[in-house]
Amino acid sequence: MYRDWGWNIFTAFEKHTKLEEGYASISDVLIPKYIDKMETFYLAETLKYLYLLFSDDVSVLSLNDYVFNTEAHPLPIYNS
Repeated sequence: MYRDWGWNIFTAFEKHTKLEEGYASISDVLIPKYIDKMETFYLAETLKYLYLLFSDDVSVLSLNDYVFNTEAHPLPIYNS
């Protein structure tokens, strides 16, 4: 289910925000108009979560060993 949702998100980015130069922001989702910038969180957070969602390699980041903060940074879980 989550991979289906992630795939829908990814294909929407490809369809609606991809340009020759990279990816653009849009001002309104109902009437898309490109804004000349790409938000940093798109690369730093969104694509990281999509990569982890579709990775079949469980050794990339084990969710038994790491937790993610709101900015998609992995933080190790320490056992006391």
